[in-house]
This record gives sequence, C-alpha cells and structure tokens, in this order.
Amino acid sequence: MGIIGQTWKDDLYKYITGTISNKGHKLMAIGGVSDHIHILVSMSPTQSISDLMADVKRSSSLWINERRLVQEKFSWQSGYGAFTYSKQQIPNVANYIANQEEHHKTKKFREEYEDLLKVFGIEYDERYIFHEIQ
Repeated sequence: MGIIGQTWKDDLYKYITGTISNKGHKLMAIGGVSDHIHILVSMSPTQSISDLMADVKRSSSLWINERRLVQEKFSWQSGYGAFTYSKQQIPNVANYIANQEEHHKTKKFREEYEDLLKVFGIEYDERYIFHEIQ
C-alpha cells in the first residue's frame, strides 16, 4: 500500500476524473488525505460500481507506479465503501469531500467509516474494515 503524496495528489485526482469520465460517468467531487480518497460520482447505468472501482484502482495504481511517485509499489487496499445519496444531499456530500484534510485533523478514517456504516444501518465484520497504514 502507499501514501498519496501532497505534491502529486491533484494530478492523481485529475487522472481519476478522466478514468471516471471515460467510463461514461460524471465525477461530482473528489478529495482525500494521504491514505484514502472520497469520490462522488453520478453513475451511468452502463457499469456497476464494483467494475468502476476496479477500473479506478487498477488504472490509478498503474499511473502512480509508472511515474515512480512512491518508493515502493503503490497499491490501494482491497475493497471500498459505496453509499448512495439523494440529489438534495449532493451539495453537503461534495462539501464534506472538499474538506477532508480539515475533517481528518479530528477524526481518523476508520472511525469515520464505521460512523458511515452505522448511519446507513450496515452490519459489518471488524475483520473487513480498512486498516490504517503504518
């Protein structure tokens, strides 16, 4: 696994935006911190979320590794979380994504993710929750 570098994260976000657009979807927001990103996507019915996430993770890992942006081989953790939102919630979700760096000064990712699972009423097994990068 790798850490997203501050100096190249904007280029990574642009690359991911292009990947999502090329698959026929509309990226509405992207943001994150060194160990994870959030994306808000208006999905086209032509592709499943799991296939889109596989494409994004595969292509962006290759992009990072081809440019040797990290010392070791970069890879995303296995899995992902996906949640649906109504049209009325989009501005709030986009704002939340835009402020990830500020948000994570007070809350770790695992805590944030578990909170989302609880809000959405999703039962989960602790073994399958994302791990913090050491």
